[in-house]
Amino acid sequence: MFIARRYGGTVPLEDELAAHRVALTGHCYRMLGSAFDAEDAVQETLLRAWRNAGRFDPARASLKTWLFTIATNVCLDALRSARRRALPLDLDPGAFGETLPDDAFVGPVPDGLVVPPEGDPAELAVQRESIRLAFVAALQALPPKQRAVLILREVLAWRAAEVAALLDTSVPAVNSALQRARAALATVPAGGPVDEALLGRYVRAFTAHDVPTLVSLLHEDATMAMPPLTWWLRGRDRIAAVLAASDACRGDVLVRVPANGGAAFGQYRDGRPFAVLVLEGAPDGRVAAATTFLSPERLFPLFGLPPELPVRSSG
Repeated sequence: MFIARRYGGTVPLEDELAAHRVALTGHCYRMLGSAFDAEDAVQETLLRAWRNAGRFDPARASLKTWLFTIATNVCLDALRSARRRALPLDLDPGAFGETLPDDAFVGPVPDGLVVPPEGDPAELAVQRESIRLAFVAALQALPPKQRAVLILREVLAWRAAEVAALLDTSVPAVNSALQRARAALATVPAGGPVDEALLGRYVRAFTAHDVPTLVSLLHEDATMAMPPLTWWLRGRDRIAAVLAASDACRGDVLVRVPANGGAAFGQYRDGRPFAVLVLEGAPDGRVAAATTFLSPERLFPLFGLPPELPVRSSG
């Protein structure tokens, strides 16, 4: 099966569809808050596109627009029956200390799964900023259609008329939804990359259980969380007190992986997968949030991390 390109040639449909997979996965991740759900949604999107290829009319919309229309509707369908994902600090305080299923939480995502390897630097910067954990978690608090409006308008730069056509609504309604979504996200803390030199010091302090150094690298109101536990902390003093009470991470090995537009690590304990640690930066380059995802059996294969590491002899 083939789709004719505007310049006259033909290419296999599967190649045309594959060229949009990464961008589609990024879109679905922002909508759904889970890398695994996003991959499922993209698979359903491509299946629907394949089945309905005969209906595609390049005179009415580009293939990219058509695919993103399908993907948005797939996500909206999925969200009708899904629970809202969040980070531990966004949950009802009554749940503090519980262990919840993975589908209660926003999950991490490898950059390579959702951000194209090359492109316009400004556009890529927007792509990375819009997959920050804090931003994706804030998106999940929006009503699904409002969420779609914000992503399509602010991240993908669709025109209001295009979004209105997709959602079967009016341009004024789209503009109103966008204003409400912007207001809701105005409280999301500004982010930034963790300073690379500081990051190296963080890793050394973490694995050596050097609590004073580790805490000095945190932003003043930094947070720490460990999904699927609903437990979380805010502030250097509280984090320092908890870290000082246990040296369980001493000797752990951190393997760098790119995730959520920033720095992340596969954390190994005694050579075995333990967690995926995602760090978010503050505008001053310090660590603003450290989120440790305790689901290595699913996350390590997703990030391409090895199933084990050699254990270094203590002698």
